[in-house]
Amino acid sequence: MSFSYIFPPAEQPSVAVRGSSARYAVSRIFCVGRNYAAHAREMGSDPDREPPFYFSKPASALVPSGSTVPYPPGTQNYHYEMELVIAIGAPVFKVTPEVARAAVWAYAAGLDMTRRDLQAEAKANGRPWDTAKGFEQSAVITELVRVSDTGVLQAGAITLAVNGVQKQRGDIADMIWSVPEIVANLSQFYHLQPGDLIYTGTPDGVGAVRPGDEISGHIDGLPALSLRIGEPD
Repeated sequence: MSFSYIFPPAEQPSVAVRGSSARYAVSRIFCVGRNYAAHAREMGSDPDREPPFYFSKPASALVPSGSTVPYPPGTQNYHYEMELVIAIGAPVFKVTPEVARAAVWAYAAGLDMTRRDLQAEAKANGRPWDTAKGFEQSAVITELVRVSDTGVLQAGAITLAVNGVQKQRGDIADMIWSVPEIVANLSQFYHLQPGDLIYTGTPDGVGAVRPGDEISGHIDGLPALSLRIGEPD
């Protein structure tokens, strides 16, 4: 069935794929909260192996690595969070980690950019995190690299620097919940499909950036990530 629209539909959000001219169309972005113990502690939590929790960003929040993004409105405490991103490549629902592992199609390096002051206010008042996490250009991502090219990523350095000074350093092996466990757990609540991205959490060392700052990120085996913070709109 074809439709006409009052206003032109928004462009389909998508991510480049290494070695392909075809792009990965994105429908949803899920994010895992506090998946590294040291980061949980720096956020004031006591990390133990409770079930993971999630928040989301709109697919329209995607912005490619190498971009310059304006310092966002409504915040005085704009933070970086360096993360491993996974792309789902097969439908899964209520599956085991063993089945979930096969549904991971590709990996990328990403940034979950956060208006930390708005997040703190939301936490204090028991409110949703949407304005803190789901704003425009808050989901930075490199091109995707297929699992067939990387192999299964179970360990490897994850780092971030601001203006050449290292701020975050961890290992994806330190995640409280592994990639297959995250996908399996999330599949208990959602019918996951190709087009779903999952940002898997950040190591400790998160902090604020200002206009003019240059962010560079690294995850072993994946493309380098970069982002420049521009002046406010």
